[in-house]
Amino acid sequence: MARLQGAGVPARDASPFTVKVRKAVPYAFVLDALASLSPWTRPMFGYLAVYIGEKIVLILRDKGKPAADDGVWLATTAKHHESLRGEFPNMRSIRLFGIPATHWQVLPADAPDFEESAVRACELIAARDPRIGKVPKARRAKAARATPRARSG
Repeated sequence: MARLQGAGVPARDASPFTVKVRKAVPYAFVLDALASLSPWTRPMFGYLAVYIGEKIVLILRDKGKPAADDGVWLATTAKHHESLRGEFPNMRSIRLFGIPATHWQVLPADAPDFEESAVRACELIAARDPRIGKVPKARRAKAARATPRARSG
């Protein structure tokens, strides 16, 4: 039965379901630059993880708290930091984790060369540069629940 609107009677929402609105993909140009590699994404820690095949290559973060860590996160290892810094002078460790250096490095969104650096990172990924990308460790299956021991007695 439809409710009449007017005479101070508020209209009722026609939909009985709540629809969760998805956020826009941050820095969507990065996915466009990787399109030929068939990237796939997955939410991770409230950010967007980008995979090529089985490798995680990037995380796209646009949260604002702390804004210093917004940008494109590169999946790499400490041994590649120095050589990658030659490609990306504004690259640095993620500050969010509270430790001096992490394997994850960020191309900060507030850097003057952000878009150029992000596209360059995509070019390195497309060229299969071994400095960017990691195969995540296999997830551990939940421990099998122990069956309760029968009481003797």
